[in-house]
Amino acid sequence: MQDWLGAQARVRSRRGLVRSTVPRPDVSHLDASRTDASRNGAAVLDTAVLDSPLLDLASNDYLGLAADPRLQAAGIAAVARYGTGARSSRVVTGTHPVHAELEAELAALTGQPAALAFSSGYTANLGILTALGGPGTLIVRDEHAHASLIDGARLSRSPLEVFPHGDLEALARLLAQRSQPRAVVVIESIYSVLGDAADVAATAELCAEYDALLVVDEAHGIGVAGGGRGAVHAAGLAGAEHVVLTTTLSKALGAQGGAVLGSAALREHLVNTARSFIFDTALAPCAAAAAAEACRIIAAEPGRVESVARNAALIAGALGLEQAAGAVQSVPVGPATRAAGLAARLEEAGVLVGCFRPPSVPDGISRLRLTARADLSPEQLRAAAALIRTLLSLTEVPA
Repeated sequence: MQDWLGAQARVRSRRGLVRSTVPRPDVSHLDASRTDASRNGAAVLDTAVLDSPLLDLASNDYLGLAADPRLQAAGIAAVARYGTGARSSRVVTGTHPVHAELEAELAALTGQPAALAFSSGYTANLGILTALGGPGTLIVRDEHAHASLIDGARLSRSPLEVFPHGDLEALARLLAQRSQPRAVVVIESIYSVLGDAADVAATAELCAEYDALLVVDEAHGIGVAGGGRGAVHAAGLAGAEHVVLTTTLSKALGAQGGAVLGSAALREHLVNTARSFIFDTALAPCAAAAAAEACRIIAAEPGRVESVARNAALIAGALGLEQAAGAVQSVPVGPATRAAGLAARLEEAGVLVGCFRPPSVPDGISRLRLTARADLSPEQLRAAAALIRTLLSLTEVPA
């Protein structure tokens, strides 16, 4: 086994697929005074390495709420009242008042009748698909759906069909020819790799025509699309009986956890059948309290959501990209080795970016992933874009 593990590590290294969990210095703001620039505004890279802090263009903290004092205070108060953990499953003694508070705030923000909080967005997606699946349910998913949705479909024991990304004609054909009495269609509102948005309204209309349930993963939509209330709400589908949404609490909400939102009947079904809910320790009260506070802030401060769109436009314009629908803007760079090398050089220069490589994307189309956080200034983003442009102009970037 050890020989095999070593061989696998060498393959990953050769292909530029090595990932790391090494803690980084404080990731916060780029000190523009530490970045030299030529007269035409193009940053040069022969400067002193920025020790700390790093400019964070890699995280999913879209609204800059993870370090907001109000979320911190809510979390601290929850720890003082309930302790550091929930202590058990929600169906034993793990449900605390703060979980009900969170679910009420999520429902109010999205316009859904009911919500059920899970310990992560991943377990929420596993829970909804396994609870609705089985031999009598056909699951039809977009080929770009997140790994958690892929895994949920696999674990559901359902027959499965995959349709080409965003191809509603192909989806209609699959639904029309199905033999199963039930069907569940799975999409994302905003896809994080390409950054494109699904046509939620048209997909929901198609699902209604073919008596299918639509599950929309709003991980990248809540806090960003529809004034922060999500793409389902923006499409006028909040509360629609044949539309269910899932989300994470760890991106725009700045906390941790996940949720499924839909009818009260669906919530009751999940409480009694979703294995990733029943057999999992409940979401920590501090995370639930922080996420509930984030919901209130998003509803009360629409300027944060508007800042995400402005910063996304700035990044896209500075790098000559077509602006993506959400907070994440991505730069195609080719092979995984080049993507890893570019990300490493940018980190040395003081800018932390995401690096999408296989298996997140197919071979040959690796990407740098840039998050247009609401709390970043135009000056910071322009400095970062200048560094990125300079690196992209290099013919070779060592890994």
